[in-house]
Amino acid sequence: MTQTATTPSTPLACLQVWGGNEPVDTSVSLPGLDAWVYSVPFENAEVGGDVHFVSSCGSGRVYRMMIADVAGHGAAVSEVARVLRDLMHRYMNHIDPTKFLMQMNRHFGQLAQSSQFATAVVGTFYAPTRMLTITNAGHPSPYLYRARKRSWLKLEEEVRAEGVTNLPLGILDESGYESFEVQLEVGDIVLCHSDSLTESRCRDGSLLGDDRLLKLLESVDVSEPSHLIHHLLAKMSVEGAVIQDDATMLLFQVTGRRTQAKFFSRLTGQLKLVGSIFTGGPVAWPEISVRNIGGFFSTRLARRR
Repeated sequence: MTQTATTPSTPLACLQVWGGNEPVDTSVSLPGLDAWVYSVPFENAEVGGDVHFVSSCGSGRVYRMMIADVAGHGAAVSEVARVLRDLMHRYMNHIDPTKFLMQMNRHFGQLAQSSQFATAVVGTFYAPTRMLTITNAGHPSPYLYRARKRSWLKLEEEVRAEGVTNLPLGILDESGYESFEVQLEVGDIVLCHSDSLTESRCRDGSLLGDDRLLKLLESVDVSEPSHLIHHLLAKMSVEGAVIQDDATMLLFQVTGRRTQAKFFSRLTGQLKLVGSIFTGGPVAWPEISVRNIGGFFSTRLARRR
């Protein structure tokens, strides 16, 4: 049975990855962050080409949210979802998402002969500083609601780097992936979505597009984020916008609650990490940095760059 977004949020444990490519309408909670995920495969299929994941690091400070739109459907995409879950697990203890994106790209590069590629957007939220890092591989840009200004904006930045960067996964083996950071505040909301929203067909035959989707977002009541996704879908329906592909939305809001998991949860996460070394599965080795390793023991170190 699919859990609905009005059901109380499920707490995400330390060192846990949640998601897949099945239909879902649910919510998860993390220290300092609430997230809602809505995904419906095209024509109500059992599985779709959109893959969504949310993960929490072993200390409950680094959260990663991802949407990937994978070419194809069915068993082939389900296998990709399994690989992506393993990669999410392997890099969940990394604040910097670059290695994660590069490994994803290498995997799709190996599938190039089958013409399988994907677009993806990855958000990494570092709870001690409420800093969000966005890495985009050819995917539609997320939208950000600034609670203080009570306004929405498209979350993108021109990335200036040498060579070709941020291409869809699997297009170029050595494609670089640049990220940019956004400082979030309590009440801010981020919406990631698949391109089926902007490519939905309106009554006049035109595509909805980014600008009209942004206008619809501006007309949606944000006071209850748990209903925001469904309110947006209702607004699209009124506009006559028909979704003709897999539809996935991942929404998350900064709550202002504690910014690190409780001690027992963190201890359990570390025990899971040690256990994974002996079970043969993907090991979530930590990123070697002061704010990651030192931040586990000291709040002051957690805020260092």
